[in-house]
Amino acid sequence: MASTPQDEARAALAAAGQLPDAEIELAAVALQFARIDAPDADWRAAATALSELAQEAVAAAAADREADAGDAERRREVLTAVIHRRFGYAGNTEQYDDLANANLIRVTERKQGLPVALGILWLHAAEAAGWAAHGVDFPGHFLVAVEGGRGQALVDVFAGGAGLAAPELRALLKRIEGERAELRPGLLRLMDKRAVLLRLQNNIKLRRLRSGDLAGALACTEDMLRLAPDQALLWREAGLMNQRLDRIGAALGCLDRSLEIEPEGEAARRIRMVAEELRHRLN
Repeated sequence: MASTPQDEARAALAAAGQLPDAEIELAAVALQFARIDAPDADWRAAATALSELAQEAVAAAAADREADAGDAERRREVLTAVIHRRFGYAGNTEQYDDLANANLIRVTERKQGLPVALGILWLHAAEAAGWAAHGVDFPGHFLVAVEGGRGQALVDVFAGGAGLAAPELRALLKRIEGERAELRPGLLRLMDKRAVLLRLQNNIKLRRLRSGDLAGALACTEDMLRLAPDQALLWREAGLMNQRLDRIGAALGCLDRSLEIEPEGEAARRIRMVAEELRHRLN
């Protein structure tokens, strides 16, 4: 039987799952996730769009002496001009919960997306330009940090590439957590590539759960595990979803795998109790 586009994409995810984080091609892996959810979409056109974005970023970086010399703020301005003005990418504020906003193929078609999807475009362009950049796990809102020789520039990619100094960060935090929220240590956690990709897919998983599509949420979790096979939390989630779907054998397999990875702690204690109850149901 011939392989389907989804089979090919899942094989590519599994291959990426064996790579060290630094060797993962962020946008390429995001495209494989997108192929699974939109198998009839033109993923090659999306790949071409990503290549064009990278080429423009390279040209713009070479043409800006300050950015090339390491000025982080100039680097932010250069990438803002390329991604948001030249190519027209923007945050989708009107249909924020649309699943297409987390699908990189659809994002390249519609020029709209969630913060983390737009962030992947930023990280892709920055890497092409030869500049270090990282996803930032800010509470409730994905940001990007563009590095320079003298510090970094924080970027709200959902707001058209706006720069964020302390006053803007404080205002953003208050919008998310309420007026009493204040900046505190640990708010700006840098993310590795896997974490960025898992955050992208987590948006899909959570939206499927909210809509009652438990089987779809489980499929999304299983695809995330192809990229991150050592994530105990994902194995626990897959196990509990299988349990709710009355797939007891599959649930036990997932829960046991989570315990192999993370055998100690409160979560492990609870999972052992669930697994013991499931084994009694099989007897």
